[in-house]
Amino acid sequence: VQLQASGGGLVQAGGSTRLSCTATGIQFRLTVMGWYRQVPGKQRALVAELTSVGRANYGDSMKDRFTISRDSGKNTAYLQMNSLKPEDTAVYYCYGWQLSTEYWGQGTQVTVSS
Repeated sequence: VQLQASGGGLVQAGGSTRLSCTATGIQFRLTVMGWYRQVPGKQRALVAELTSVGRANYGDSMKDRFTISRDSGKNTAYLQMNSLKPEDTAVYYCYGWQLSTEYWGQGTQVTVSS
């Protein structure tokens, strides 16, 4: 199973960007897909996750600015990030979960310039 994330890069403060994550090599639909983010010296923190039945969970201060969605019936998830702030700068890791197994992508850098 591989999770491939795309999107991100350099964004100005107040701007928007969208991350995509696709899981391949898997025959079933992941129960949960989402993103964590990490900055140097800190633990990974939840950004957003979405279950296969549409239940979303967001990290602190992200619900009003970020929106997670999934392609129906597919293992592809999207994270729309609006009103970005410099403190959103981090490596964003896509992940999936199914039957007590976690799958992680390699991470994509999002840098928000002030």
